[in-house]
Parts: sequence; structure tokens; C-alpha cells
Amino acid sequence: QWQLVESGGGLVQPGGSLRLSCVASGFILDDYVIGWFRQAPGKEREGVSYISRSGASTKYANSVQGRFTISRDNAKKTVNLQMNGLKPDDTAIYYCAAAAVWPPELPDFASWGQGTQVTVSS
Repeated sequence: QWQLVESGGGLVQPGGSLRLSCVASGFILDDYVIGWFRQAPGKEREGVSYISRSGASTKYANSVQGRFTISRDNAKKTVNLQMNGLKPDDTAIYYCAAAAVWPPELPDFASWGQGTQVTVSS
């Protein structure tokens, strides 16, 4: 079975940082566009950041622009999301997912990880 596994979530103070990782198992990661999404309680799933197959192109939600950075290492089958300047509104479960087109939209993502919890609180 092909899988994506997220890690790196946790509890941090406002203004703190976390680095999330998404690791692929059972498929070639560089065949796919990878996106990071988040879902807070009572809210719809939101696209946070996307990265193209080569890593040359990226997109960010306005709410995280300038604070989050997405990157990928295809040899290690890993996509990372560096999150700096975290705010309470960033609290959510964060998911990575794979798509086959660029630029992608939510329906294009067909393979999802299990999620990792990020909580920003003082």
C-alpha cells in the first residue's frame, strides 16, 4: 500500500516554530505534487502550501505567506513544512497529500496521510 506519513507536530508557544515532515512509502515521491493542508475543529480543510514535482514552484495560503516554507528532498522521499512565527489560529491537524497536476486544487489530491496535531497556545 502506498502511504504518506506526517510527523513533527506538537504543542508550542505563540511565536514558536515547528518543522513538519511528510515521508512517502511504497511510491516514487517525485512523480507527485505534494500539498500541506490543515483542519481546525469546526472548519473545512484548508490548503496551506503546495510544491511542484521538481520543487521549483511553490504556493502558499495568504494566511501563512512569509511564515511557512515548504521544501522537498525527492531522494529521501520527504517533503517538509517549516513553520515560524506560529499563531493560535494555526492550531489544527496538518495533513500532507499527493496530486498529479500543477497547479493543484483540493479535488486533485487523491492520497492523504494520517495527520499530525499542531497546537499553538500560551
